[in-house]
Amino acid sequence: MLGGDEFISSPPRKTVRFGGTLTEILLKYEKGDTTDFELLKHQLSDPDIKVILFIGIVICFSAYFKDAQIINWLHEFRTSVAYLTKELEQLVNILLKLPWLGRSREVVEEYLGFLGNLVSAQTVHLRPCLRMIVSQFVPPRITIREDDVDISDSDDDDENLSENFNTCHRALQTVARYVPSTPQFLMPILVEYFPFINKSERTLECYVHNLLRVTVYLPTLRLQILELIVEKLLKLDVSTPQQDIEDAEETANNSGSEEKSTEEGLFDMEEDEERKGNKVVSPSSERMAHPLAERLDILMTILFSYIKDVCHVDGKLNISNTKDLYRDLVSVFDKLILPTHASCHVQYFMFYICSFKLGLAEAFLDHLWKKLQDPNNPSVIRQTAGSYIGSFLARAKFIPVVTVKACLDLLVNWMHKYIDNQDTGANAYCDVALHGPFYSTCQAVFYTLIFRHKQLLDGNLRKGLSYLQSLNFERIVMCQLNPLKICIPSVVNLFAAITRKYQLVFCYTIIERNNRQCIPVVRSGTGGDLVQTCTNPLDSFFPFDPYILKRSKKTIDPLYQFWEELSAEDLENLKKPIKKGTSEDEDDDFLKGETPQNDGVVGIAPNSYESSTRSPVSSIGSPADCYGPFPQ
Repeated sequence: MLGGDEFISSPPRKTVRFGGTLTEILLKYEKGDTTDFELLKHQLSDPDIKVILFIGIVICFSAYFKDAQIINWLHEFRTSVAYLTKELEQLVNILLKLPWLGRSREVVEEYLGFLGNLVSAQTVHLRPCLRMIVSQFVPPRITIREDDVDISDSDDDDENLSENFNTCHRALQTVARYVPSTPQFLMPILVEYFPFINKSERTLECYVHNLLRVTVYLPTLRLQILELIVEKLLKLDVSTPQQDIEDAEETANNSGSEEKSTEEGLFDMEEDEERKGNKVVSPSSERMAHPLAERLDILMTILFSYIKDVCHVDGKLNISNTKDLYRDLVSVFDKLILPTHASCHVQYFMFYICSFKLGLAEAFLDHLWKKLQDPNNPSVIRQTAGSYIGSFLARAKFIPVVTVKACLDLLVNWMHKYIDNQDTGANAYCDVALHGPFYSTCQAVFYTLIFRHKQLLDGNLRKGLSYLQSLNFERIVMCQLNPLKICIPSVVNLFAAITRKYQLVFCYTIIERNNRQCIPVVRSGTGGDLVQTCTNPLDSFFPFDPYILKRSKKTIDPLYQFWEELSAEDLENLKKPIKKGTSEDEDDDFLKGETPQNDGVVGIAPNSYESSTRSPVSSIGSPADCYGPFPQ
């Protein structure tokens, strides 16, 4: 209530005159008398009720009295919802446009009560109510006039934004409580109102965050909402190739260095040293230079946080919640990620959830294995599943050696059976179209061995070598299907170097023969030089190549096994075979280097054999293609 002085100094209250009670006006309207009805619509549309925006300044007129007016109107409408039929849709739309968010608690509660009464009595207005709520999932748009030009942008400075979002979710829960079929009407509206990818980062961030909040109290929509979000993230991902992101970062770093060098003086040296010592990093350093990559980075950070929050209750992993979310994410993976070629970052949501528990990682590998071996799946899906298996085994630091061995056994045994079936048939020749899944499996095994061979041999060299010899790589390499001709050259050359060192198989004779049969294509480079181009018959890629989005990579990096270049000495050691007389307890020189344990470092350089060629864009972060000299 207002005090005496406040009452005297306050402007006179604007009287609400409908021309009778609301019920009387609506009954007159049904009989054709629209005079009072038009007056009612005019009063509800009175601009004095709303917050006025003029030159960026918010002007509010007697907020207390406006709240009282709105409460009185809503109270009358709550008792008259039976009359608000389909014919009065225009009036209901005016009511739904009332500025109720950000007002007093009394207005909010009265409006929520009105929504509940309206949708329970007149379900025909359910969709407009849902649209009104969902439209509030993003920051409001403000228009500022500068130099006769209207500039529209999201109002990120609204202090009540978080509270408004909470109120919107209360409204949605109220509607869902009165109308159990709300989810099926809500989902198309969520799709319809999803912002375009060129909207501001804040708009996208708020909308995706609010979508994920909906899954908490409407769990039946979780799968569809995750599909919607991942679909939009994929569009961002494939629109920003990794090479474009790196080029943008390099350009930004170069321009930033130039600006810094011109601005800094000679007397800033001590200050700079202090900054380096304290590791002070400006917030701008976390921004991605590429605008679409910046949006993707923010949204991936939200998705990772959501996965963590759902799976952990009071800081502890909740097995039931985690399994349920894992099933939904696998379904999304199958529907959207697996058929999408060369996405760079979005698939890491599977990488992340699998890190919570070994059983999830093994379940994911088993799922991919079933995709790979099932002849009823399209060949391209089987090949992609093979790429995911190899990349996941190579890059996931949380997968122990025992699991790697189990997967290698499964894959290699399947390859041997495949060779058995093809050796006696008419298709026993090198052809990607006929044997794509086989070649993809071979590449997955070779790639895994490149990254994991040190761990497989660590501790007991003789036992490790015995295991690798039992895989019988020689038969795979020498078979008529000739996998060394099809797999990516970078993988083939490093696999050949490692297997030669440990005398598992000598691949260079076959590689030389393949090179004679297929002369490398050359093209003119930008500088006029001849550049060797890489042929990738499988059109394969490594799904878990290094993650380069600055904010969200902080979640992935601790779980990730990185690639690190070898020193010249280690590279020479790689070219030398081990001695026959190596004892069981004797450590090999190559293994003394940087055995990847918990540090996640693999000691093989992308530029092995000093090759001047580079990997294709789809293989960034993986071994570079090398056509180096073969050991004599």
